[in-house]
Amino acid sequence: MIAFSSLQQKVDDWMHQHVVQHTIVFLIILNAALLGMETEPEIMAQYGGIIGWFDHCLLVIFVIETLLMIFAKGKSYWTDPWCLFDFVVIAIAVMPSTGDLYLLRPLRILRVLRLINRVESMKRVVSGLLSSLSSLGSVVGLLLIVFYVFAVISTNLFGGVFPDLFGSLGHSFFTLFQVMTLESWSEGIARPIMEKFPFAWVFFIFFILISTFVVVNLFIAVIVDSFASLKDEPSSDVSQHDIVIKRDEFMAFQKEVQELKEMIRNLHRPSS
Repeated sequence: MIAFSSLQQKVDDWMHQHVVQHTIVFLIILNAALLGMETEPEIMAQYGGIIGWFDHCLLVIFVIETLLMIFAKGKSYWTDPWCLFDFVVIAIAVMPSTGDLYLLRPLRILRVLRLINRVESMKRVVSGLLSSLSSLGSVVGLLLIVFYVFAVISTNLFGGVFPDLFGSLGHSFFTLFQVMTLESWSEGIARPIMEKFPFAWVFFIFFILISTFVVVNLFIAVIVDSFASLKDEPSSDVSQHDIVIKRDEFMAFQKEVQELKEMIRNLHRPSS
């Protein structure tokens, strides 16, 4: 059992070496470039066989990497969300992409997302976004209330004359979403309506002020606050691997101290 744990530790140490990690990152980027080349018919006509061979080789490397990580981490592998994400991505890539499963073939590009788990700065950004989801739910709820109120008002005011834009609640929601993004809202929506309803500008200005300049900026505020709270928390960048190394160093130091104490006691003993 001790030998098995020692072997697990050696594999874990090797997998966490900077050279190995940087190599995996390079192979993920290379695989992403190859998958992009597969979308070009001219490139595939000339180099399709070589690209396919490289793709299969990279997939084998990723599978071996995943198996080594499962062996090194043991049960803890299945409790780590990032490891589970890597496993699902590799599992999708391994599944056959023929017959009814042909739709899974484009999902191979998901392998690029494994960079998030390998690049620490990306990992912190995603962690910050995920930690802000609970607060973002309240902002989304507020935005839906604003949309619903203005959708009902706009349907009643403009639906009869402009059925394509505000003929139903669904049409109003979509039109208001376009207005919120400020995409052609003036020439395409507001000005034609103002020709029939001169005071319609009041409605649109109020909606833009509330939805775009207030509610949407709340999203940014919540996300920024989430990142700020992550910075205030104690650093969690120390991995389990680093903790094990520090523990081993401390135990070795403690053993040396015990040996020095024993040597000092032997020096003080009277000679016979």
